[in-house]
Amino acid sequence: MSYGMTLEQMQAELEARLKPSRFRHSLGVSETAVKLSHRFGVDEEKARVAGLLHDCAREFRNEAMVEEAEKRGIAIGEVERSMPLLLHADIGAVRVREIYGVEDPAISQAIARHTVGGAQMTPLDKIIWYADMIEPNRDFPGVDKLRELAKTASLDEMMLAGLSHSIIFVVKKGHLVHPATVLARNEILLGQMKRKDAEAEQAKKAKKED
Repeated sequence: MSYGMTLEQMQAELEARLKPSRFRHSLGVSETAVKLSHRFGVDEEKARVAGLLHDCAREFRNEAMVEEAEKRGIAIGEVERSMPLLLHADIGAVRVREIYGVEDPAISQAIARHTVGGAQMTPLDKIIWYADMIEPNRDFPGVDKLRELAKTASLDEMMLAGLSHSIIFVVKKGHLVHPATVLARNEILLGQMKRKDAEAEQAKKAKKED
């Protein structure tokens, strides 16, 4: 797929707009996303671009996020008004078109969901979310366990662990938990429960037939 810039041009533009530490983080997410996409059979180019640009709106100050979102017609809920930094994900989903010439809706959606998640997340959405959590520059209690999961667990098992860790962390800090994060976790957990029930029912039928 072609974009308005080459990958090298995107990197140069992003580096000029972000703090060095944020740019290093973005490179880390991009490379981690490529590895995960290779493991799970997801488009590696889309993962590389989405990972690189996921934090592109962090060029704006926290105090400016609400105004920048309003300029772009982005819906702002009570949680976002209380925690404006969350808006960088939705702003970034638009910013990739404005600055970097990325028109791919799958990439925009993955960027929009990389912070709080959401309903019916695609494999690309999940990969960018998880890569943001475990990229090499991240350092927090439990990150090594999450990195190990990325080598062996299914994508949904990884997400369930990551979302649970994120929710517990936010609750311990006394902060608001975004409804989209709870929704994403519940959806994955319910899916697992339904699959287990279906497998148990199938096993029961097979036993009766014997």
